[in-house]
Amino acid sequence: MNFSSLSIKNPVPAIMLFVLLTLAGLLAYRANPVQDFPDIELPIVTVSAQLSGAAPAQLETEVARKIEDSVATLQGVKNVYTKVLDGTVTVTVEFILEKQIAEAVNDVRDAVARVRADLPGELRDPSVTKASTAGRVILTFAATAKDGAASRMDDQELSWFVDNAVTKRLLAVPGVGAVKRVGGVAREVRVELDEPRQAFDHDNRNVGGVVR
Repeated sequence: MNFSSLSIKNPVPAIMLFVLLTLAGLLAYRANPVQDFPDIELPIVTVSAQLSGAAPAQLETEVARKIEDSVATLQGVKNVYTKVLDGTVTVTVEFILEKQIAEAVNDVRDAVARVRADLPGELRDPSVTKASTAGRVILTFAATAKDGAASRMDDQELSWFVDNAVTKRLLAVPGVGAVKRVGGVAREVRVELDEPRQAFDHDNRNVGGVVR
């Protein structure tokens, strides 16, 4: 059967077929969700270890290198990145794309467990987590105090305004999952002891002082 000649002699069925295909394509396009940052699982595993009060040099020799040497022997490891700060070590292990993320997490967890006895006893148990693209920052806004009554705000007042007013309104918008302020002034409580008024009981516990 020649479809071309049949369509020329009877054009109505061919036209209706193309109209139906066009409508089906439009409906499928509207129903297909489009995401700017799709949720994909890359074979990247992060190991975080914390030791309060430890210097970066101590953490590098006693924690970071031992974890690096252990995970470097795993099959499929592509790159190992280490970040050492005061009291914190973060080791990021990147595997080849063919590596399953669940298998990668288990392998890294086993590698860390093998060297756990060689790590400092005061070190908290290292946490092993997989990297996730979900929850990335979608939009970033800058808040400044320039116009109107807001020009009288200092850094502390502006930070409080963002946390107390702006954040609450943004969280009330449908589809907003989280709002985080970067920069500004963080609230803190400082305790300063008045040396002449310090007093200690028999257990050497501080029972005197001034809170400002």
